[in-house]
Amino acid sequence: MKYFGEGLSEQHKKLQHRIRKEQELEAAKELFLSLHAALHASAVSEMPCNEVDALLQDLQEYEYAIMPTREAETIAWVIWHIARIEDLTMNMLVARQEQVWNPDWKQRLQTGLEDTGNALTDDEIMDFSKTVCIRELLAYRNAVGRRSRQLVQELTFADIKRHVSQQDLAWIRLCGGVSEHPDSLWLLEFWGKKDVAGILLMPLTRHMLLHLNDCCRWKLEIRNRKHLYRS
Repeated sequence: MKYFGEGLSEQHKKLQHRIRKEQELEAAKELFLSLHAALHASAVSEMPCNEVDALLQDLQEYEYAIMPTREAETIAWVIWHIARIEDLTMNMLVARQEQVWNPDWKQRLQTGLEDTGNALTDDEIMDFSKTVCIRELLAYRNAVGRRSRQLVQELTFADIKRHVSQQDLAWIRLCGGVSEHPDSLWLLEFWGKKDVAGILLMPLTRHMLLHLNDCCRWKLEIRNRKHLYRS
């Protein structure tokens, strides 16, 4: 069921159609930036208030650390997960440069976690969600989003067609962007099959759309269910 992003799937389909056509590069970049803006807080793109703002603006801090059902994660985990994946893929795979994440951000978020969080157990997700500084977590995601927007504007058609480098995937593994757990390591194989266009289409857009839809559903469940799975 759709809880977030009415019309964004249609925009994504248009992006798929345009992104690998050289004559439509600038139009594709504009479409990407429009879609990306809708998937981040409006402060990232300096656009009018959007659905991400609506999701977050009245969310109480304790609500970030609730699993409403057995199948759910937490909203804090999702914000971390999509921010880390965007940071790793956009900076290290697309731009081939250092990620936004650094020791300063680690201290600000008050977390020992470095990777995408794919392999965390429910207990580990709950521990992370209750201890991470939510204010700084949101600030980190905003910083990642702003960097992505700058980088996309600089991409050439040669960049768009370039396949992900095995060297850059090894760099992500070396820096701890993915853990050694099988539930995390598969990401490297998945990303390794993509070109830059594929990274823009999945981790940078579609992936976030799916997870933000989950968060909007969980917010409703947190506020309406009589019994919550973990809190």
